[in-house]
This record gives sequence, C-alpha cells and structure tokens, in this order.
Amino acid sequence: MQNIVRTAQLVERFKLQVISGEEGLHRPVATPDLSRPGLVLAGYYTHYAKNRLQVLGKTELTFYASLSEESRRERAKILCTESTPGILITRGFDIPKEIEEEAEAANVPLMRTNAVTTSIESQITNFLEMELAPMTAMHGVLVDIYGVGVLIKGQSGVGKSETALELVKRGHRLVADDSVEIRQTGDQLLVGSAPKLIRHLLEIRGIGIIDVMTLFGAGAVRSHKKISLIINLENWDAGKVYDRVGLDHNTMKIIDSEVPLLTIPVRPGRNLAVIVEVAAMNYRLQNMGINTAEEFAERLANAIHDNEGDME
Repeated sequence: MQNIVRTAQLVERFKLQVISGEEGLHRPVATPDLSRPGLVLAGYYTHYAKNRLQVLGKTELTFYASLSEESRRERAKILCTESTPGILITRGFDIPKEIEEEAEAANVPLMRTNAVTTSIESQITNFLEMELAPMTAMHGVLVDIYGVGVLIKGQSGVGKSETALELVKRGHRLVADDSVEIRQTGDQLLVGSAPKLIRHLLEIRGIGIIDVMTLFGAGAVRSHKKISLIINLENWDAGKVYDRVGLDHNTMKIIDSEVPLLTIPVRPGRNLAVIVEVAAMNYRLQNMGINTAEEFAERLANAIHDNEGDME
C-alpha cells in the first residue's frame, strides 16, 4: 500500500504561497525526487522530468532572465505540463510573468517560499520519502528499548501490551500499540509509527485504554522508530524445541526487508519485560561484534578438542 500526496498537502505543510494555478492543487506528487530544471531552461527537453515538483532558485531565475522574451515564453510552456505537480520559487524571488501566465493557463500550481533553496528541497524530499514509502500495517506493539526498535508480536491476549507497559515503567518508550504502521523508507530500513487515532494509547485488559504520555510524561513516548528486531510471544508448547543457545538466526520479511526474529515462549512466572529488554541489549552487543552464543560455541568446540587430545 502506498499513500498519495497531493500538491495541496505541500502547500499546507510548508506554508507555501500559491501565486496561480489553484485549480491544479489536487495534482498528485508521484515521486520524492525534485527537479532543478536548469537544462530545460537552457533548451534541452529530451529528459525533462515533468512529473516532479520543479524548483527554481537563484541560479535558474538569473539564467531565465538573461533569455530573450521569445525563449522565456517557450521555456515557460515546456515547464508547465498537464502532469507537473507544481513549480516552486524559492527565496521569495519575483516570479517571471511568462511562467506565471503559462502556469495559470495550464492549471499548474505556482508557489513561492522565502526559504533557502537547499533547505526547502531537503525538507520536502524528506517529507515525500516518508509519505510515499511503501506501507503496511501489522498487529503488535512497537517499543524503543535502549535505542533499539523492538516490534512485539503474538496472538491476542498473550501479553504484548502488558509487557509494553512494564517496559515503559522501566524507562523505555512506547511507539505504537495494537496497530503499527510500517513504512519502508530505504533499503532494509523499516520505520514504524502509530495511527493518529491511537497515538500514545495503550490497551490493558481489565483496565481499559490508558494515555501513556499523560501518565508517564512526554519522555515515555515517541512518534516513530526504526524496526530493528521482532520478538514473537507465543504460549509455551511442551512439544516444541526452543532455541536455548542463541545460534538460530531467523528473520521475518516485511515489505521487502528482512528483520531478525526471536520467538519467546510465554508461561506463568516468566518476566517478559526483562526478557525482551535483555534481547534488545543482546542485539546491540551483536551489532558491536560481540556474539555470546558464537563465543560459547567456539569455547565448547575447543574444550571438546582439548579433551579428545588428552584421551589420546
């Protein structure tokens, strides 16, 4: 699933001044890539990225002003196509009349901002990359534990929300409960957040819905977090063999990314919050090059080898 961003959203988000072409504010922005159409203004149209937001800064406008009136009119018509989501003038520069007239004629939104070109480009690109990223929604709880985004999954009633509540009490931060919106913003990069309707809320059976930010303060929540580890809670199955050393490396695929997956059996007496917390810390250690399970396996292999040597 992918969101649709329209030019009107950029106007509202970045407080852009609409000069002309208001009827085109419904146009979709199909890509987070922006265009600085210097080559188009110079007369090279072959690879004009007309479906991108066109950004004109000091360099483009200075060059445009040096052209003849006929060339300015021609280039303005080329800029304003039926699929162009908008033209943005930066630094509050005056808008050439040819561009304003052609934008109005073609219903291309013509906007202006006082922001510096590179700054507004970066802000808009970051916003579009997040909004246009492939997205899915998953049932679970997302918690930031020592900087590690941990997605806790499991069947309904297994104790996900109660575990998250205990983690919040231990100083960690809640991102989302029950439904987690996940966007893939880059290669192997998944970012989770809560739907606006249930942001900062946690459901505890027997108590109801609680507002984590109100109860524990602003430091107990965050709006989004990269998902680094998935922990699946499941009811203890006596007939199932669980990993006791930590040498199994399972993953779960979300959109196009593979995320490390741990399965933790649930039974009375197990402190799930502490176990999840330790799992997050162990994940951090592994990223630092310290893998206790592999070190133990190597130590065990060396002991067996030495013992065999003594027997000879």
